[in-house]
Amino acid sequence: MTTPTPPVLLRTAGELHARVRRGRRAVVMTMGALHEGHATLIRTARDIAGPDGEVVVTVFVNPLQFGAGEDLDRYPRTLDADLEIAGRAGADAVFAPAVDEVYPGGEPQVRVTAGPMGGRLEGASRPGHFDGMLTVVAKLLHLTRPDLALYGQKDAQQLALIRRMVRDLNFGVEIVGVPTVREEDGLALSSRNRYLSTAERRTALALSQALFAGLDRHAAQEALCARAREVPATQARAEALSALG
Repeated sequence: MTTPTPPVLLRTAGELHARVRRGRRAVVMTMGALHEGHATLIRTARDIAGPDGEVVVTVFVNPLQFGAGEDLDRYPRTLDADLEIAGRAGADAVFAPAVDEVYPGGEPQVRVTAGPMGGRLEGASRPGHFDGMLTVVAKLLHLTRPDLALYGQKDAQQLALIRRMVRDLNFGVEIVGVPTVREEDGLALSSRNRYLSTAERRTALALSQALFAGLDRHAAQEALCARAREVPATQARAEALSALG
């Protein structure tokens, strides 16, 4: 079995821009602490870019998207392990800049605003989070200059906002959403899962269990409706459809 070539570690935009571009460049943006969900994104990027393309993984813990009292200081930073996972999944390079490389003048005075959608759902409880997320995504898109960028569907609101930003601000990049990767018990893979106690993990599973139960119920109702529609247009059919609600 061939041992994968370790990805090149790049610390500055200058180092990244000095690389000779070959084929399409696909970028996977992360905050590090990589897991199988990230590896799936990287493998998908590898498949899309092809053997002649290039896959770049960014590792950057973005201070702008952490609110007061959140876990910026204790967010897991595991660069050595990240390089190994990225390499096994097919990354050519890992771009892991320091904060002053991404924000050379300190916190930026000009930022991307998420608009009305940024204040809903998760944004309602994390004011400013999506503005910070979009600002760093915009900067990393400019710094990495990809042809396409891949994001997990697990962060559905984030993905929707990135797609809206790219459309509204005319970014010349293709955005690819990749299905959520789950653990065996159904919990979506996340770097923050390591924070959960046993009891909290059981509670967290309620969301995915409810979603899957709703999906199963919807599929069952659709099957029953399809069967009811096959019945001739009689009083019996009307009664069957009425019983389904």
